Amino acid sequence: MSGRRYAQDSICLKDVLRGLGEIFSEDKVDVDEVKSLLRAYKSNPKDWRKYCTWDPARYTRNLLDSGNGKYNVIILCWSEGQGSAIHAHANSHCFVKVMDGQILESMYAWPEDDNEEAPMRMLKKTSVNVDEVSYINDSIGLHRMENPSHTEPTVTLHVYIPAYGECMCFDERSGHRSVCQVVFHSAQDGTIDYGNGKSSAAEGGFDRMND
Repeated sequence: MSGRRYAQDSICLKDVLRGLGEIFSEDKVDVDEVKSLLRAYKSNPKDWRKYCTWDPARYTRNLLDSGNGKYNVIILCWSEGQGSAIHAHANSHCFVKVMDGQILESMYAWPEDDNEEAPMRMLKKTSVNVDEVSYINDSIGLHRMENPSHTEPTVTLHVYIPAYGECMCFDERSGHRSVCQVVFHSAQDGTIDYGNGKSSAAEGGFDRMND
């Protein structure tokens, strides 16, 4: 661990993006340090509202930083009742911080037999609230995320390292898997000034490639 310390209420979203770049410049991902940085940032809509896009039909993915192809930082916007498919993370680390509203995370075990149809086994459900951080990788399991509210939208900040362009999605009733492509509704590539330079590189949800 690098020993960096982050004072809550004293950093903004640009500091988070800059800090992630510093953390991920090292060869090994320090999960606890990334969590510490994300928790230290107190969500401020003035920082992120301008990056949000909304779609009444599906949640949206809005790229803030592509980390020179090494990692992705994304704002996800969930209208009332919208949710993702059950999915894996292509051997990436996945960090999620709730910026506004609430997200419901349903975690599932991997199907035990790829050749046999069977309902997915749910491990647990967790409600994640504003400024709380969740973490998952493929060794922990699969998950589905959704906005449980029928009256309020939700905004979440997601960090994926390494970045990935497609992942496996799963049918809850049969366990059948398919390849889904990650799609961005908007991208801020190279347009966010961190104070010491600009961001690196640049959908929502998943587009199913095959069944």
